Amino acid sequence: MIKTKLPLFALMLLLSLIAISQEEKNEKEEKKFTLSGSIDAYFRANLNAPNDEDAVAPGSSFANLPGFALGMANLIASYEGEKVGFVADLVYGPRGEDATFLSPFLRPGGSSNIVNQLYAYWDVSESVKLTFGNFNTFLGYEVISPTANFNYSTSYLFSYGPFSHTGLKADFALTEDFSLMLAIMNPTDATEFNPNGNYAFGAQLGYSDQFLNILLDDGAFEIDFTGGFDISDSFFLGINGAFYDSGDDEDTGFAGVALYPQLSTSETFAIGLRGEYFAESGNFGAIGTGVEDSSVFTATLTANIKVGNLTIIPELRLDSSSDDFFLDKDLDPQKSLSSFVLAAVYKFD
Repeated sequence: MIKTKLPLFALMLLLSLIAISQEEKNEKEEKKFTLSGSIDAYFRANLNAPNDEDAVAPGSSFANLPGFALGMANLIASYEGEKVGFVADLVYGPRGEDATFLSPFLRPGGSSNIVNQLYAYWDVSESVKLTFGNFNTFLGYEVISPTANFNYSTSYLFSYGPFSHTGLKADFALTEDFSLMLAIMNPTDATEFNPNGNYAFGAQLGYSDQFLNILLDDGAFEIDFTGGFDISDSFFLGINGAFYDSGDDEDTGFAGVALYPQLSTSETFAIGLRGEYFAESGNFGAIGTGVEDSSVFTATLTANIKVGNLTIIPELRLDSSSDDFFLDKDLDPQKSLSSFVLAAVYKFD
């Protein structure tokens, strides 16, 4: 009896090992291709300004439409091989159109205004990675997708820095803490093709999640610091500072700093404040006052309430400008604008 049971047992054991190995192989293969994304919508109202056809909004990007409004639908397809892979990141809706603003102007009637990112990459080694194509900028604290920002509205620093680049970049893991990125790219936000034959150059030096970024673009120069610190298990302080010189004869540009203190009281609730000071040199035109050397201070109080994959974001924002840019309810110029936003952001993967 023992002699007959042993071969049977060995056969069963072999079949079990093959099944387990095949299951692990299938799971590994399934993880290579992923489909993820998000949708967002919001309600916006001014508290001390009109909310009809005369409605005004802060000069920063996104979340600037009155009443109930749409953000964007974001669909990301990616494939991760052993050494190579790709990302196809598509957007549709007002936020997506604003993020890819230059595409329809470079090639009217083209379809690239739905492409947020489109790149392939090659892990040359454990310490070197090459990326080729269209990718979101490496400068700044905030990003285009609302799922990766704490605040729903965006800062002036984000809005007037670059959004995206098309080119070739190389990431180097120098040590466990230090990293370096070097890039050659089309002119900033010229994501479809190079319209003038000039190229931009970028560099990023990172140390323990603190990043110093530099961008040279046809005479223009921007230096940017982005980082943050965990003050405690529940309290985080984010930091962004930047200086930009357009390199033109009028010496226009901007400089600013933003702080992001955020407190998490539970896994489902967090509250944070973005305090930003932004000043432009010359008549750069970011703030919109039409007056040279204008500045603006913005305080944005934001909560994040998580319900599964849904994040509800109520937000109070106060913009205070050095010059009369905004309008009050009687349509008279004023220096401040207070507004309320309620956003819903759903993320899936």
